[in-house]
Amino acid sequence: MNRKAIHLLIASLSLNSLTALAQTGRAPGDGLFENDSVLKITLSGNLRDLMTDKGENPQNHPVAISYLQDGKEISVNAEARTRGHFRKTMGNCTYPPLLLQFAKSDALSSSVFKDQEKLKLVMPCVGDDYVVKEWLVYKIYNLVTPKSFRARLVSVELFDSKKKKSTSPFYGILLEEDRQMAKRNEDVVVRRMVRPEETDQTTFLKMAMFQYLVGNTDWSVQYQNIKLVAPGTDTLTTPVTVPYDFDHAGLVSPPYAKPAEQLNMNSVRDRRYRGYCLQDMKKFDDAIALYNKIKPDIYKLYTDCTLLDAKYVKSTIKYLDEFYETINNPAAFKKDFSYPCDKNGTGNVVIMGLKNGAVPDE
Repeated sequence: MNRKAIHLLIASLSLNSLTALAQTGRAPGDGLFENDSVLKITLSGNLRDLMTDKGENPQNHPVAISYLQDGKEISVNAEARTRGHFRKTMGNCTYPPLLLQFAKSDALSSSVFKDQEKLKLVMPCVGDDYVVKEWLVYKIYNLVTPKSFRARLVSVELFDSKKKKSTSPFYGILLEEDRQMAKRNEDVVVRRMVRPEETDQTTFLKMAMFQYLVGNTDWSVQYQNIKLVAPGTDTLTTPVTVPYDFDHAGLVSPPYAKPAEQLNMNSVRDRRYRGYCLQDMKKFDDAIALYNKIKPDIYKLYTDCTLLDAKYVKSTIKYLDEFYETINNPAAFKKDFSYPCDKNGTGNVVIMGLKNGAVPDE
């Protein structure tokens, strides 16, 4: 990807066709996640102190977020802190991911952030072309279910108010916060530890098949990159799984991404179904039908996106073709999706990934 050429397009680029796919029949609105045009923002503050505060308990740092609307600069105040685990602590990541928290104000209520209390800002680790690829993985799961995290691609410029210096713009992702996602679906976030078999099976199978589709093995219901939500206000009802954090997926494939050693896999481009053991393959019928139904929309996300180079689009289409060949071939499907039943395999390995196996928060 030629970054300079791409960023010359940002002001005029519109990806509203993607919104039409994810929100069928709904015209783009003025809310943050109701429009898929690339939002150009500037993050200002004492950014050196913010970016280097990456300990166990990072502090909130005051920042301002500004953007242009109808030729007028809109600026809202917020607080930001570093978040996450792998990308925050990894030595070769360009920037740590951030959590933005907004305070109610007149400026906020008239801005694109008016409905947000908190937002995650995914920053580039080794190149912002991988950010675009990860954003599209979120868009795929938006097609699967509304119980998914909404994501907005942004062009970010950092301005350090102490040094009076700006960075060149780069791509990031503004990601819906978990409680906001739950509230939108009339759900609540569940924090208790559960086993995969204790979650809603219909949703779980669609989620696990999605992870197989995108080539992601970096997840486990108990510990890693899965949020749980439950309907209404009852956190003791059967929870639904909601995936996030896809930078280790085969469709993204940044240079640092490697499968967990316990899985005995060679590459993140290799697929491995990591659901639990089911002997009855008919239980997957609804999931297979759904993915066949949304197949044209998934392909269109990639063929219509002007931010991707032709070589990547071609390899992605081939990768998607391999998925559809598998799920529509009963013998191949049974071989791959019954893998967790193999007692000599790694299908039941639980990826902990976090210190002391703690339940992930952000």
